[in-house]
Amino acid sequence: MTAHQIHTASYAVSKFVTYCKRMQPQTHEEIGRFFQGVVGFPYDNELLLQAYLFLNIKDLFPDCSELLLFEKSPISDYTDLGKCDFVYLTPQFKLFLIETKFIDTHATGATERKRRNKHRNKVFDQVLTLKSRFSEYWNINSDELQTGVFTTDPEVDWRGNGMNVVTKSISIEELRRWRRNYR
Repeated sequence: MTAHQIHTASYAVSKFVTYCKRMQPQTHEEIGRFFQGVVGFPYDNELLLQAYLFLNIKDLFPDCSELLLFEKSPISDYTDLGKCDFVYLTPQFKLFLIETKFIDTHATGATERKRRNKHRNKVFDQVLTLKSRFSEYWNINSDELQTGVFTTDPEVDWRGNGMNVVTKSISIEELRRWRRNYR
């Protein structure tokens, strides 16, 4: 984002972008290398899902242009107020908040169905709560904040419609196939 672009964006968004430059000093390339390492040596399903999202962001969420924050609190050092998995800047100088959730769709039984439903609800609650806190803390208009959810459960795809949340998913099988075939 150039100085002119920061100036023409809303003051609140500009202020937040400046804050992010201090909080997330790693370059896009450095973060990319981190995620490529995750693909090569996956030790955590959630991180593998996040690696897929980061490395395929344009296909999944085409409005996302510049990563501002990854796994950091958008509200100074108040991690008790929540961390956001990804905060991107859009070409329209809006913020795009994305929460990820690896949901085990293979497990069976009543307890697992209950757990899946809890995870489905939680990921939407997280992103909507973060949107509200962003808006309040940074004084950013809600129309300058977009939200998205990315999971391994296609059941969430329809849930975002009434909440103005963009939802995307990849099956666990597709995610594992992608990892095996990743260059």
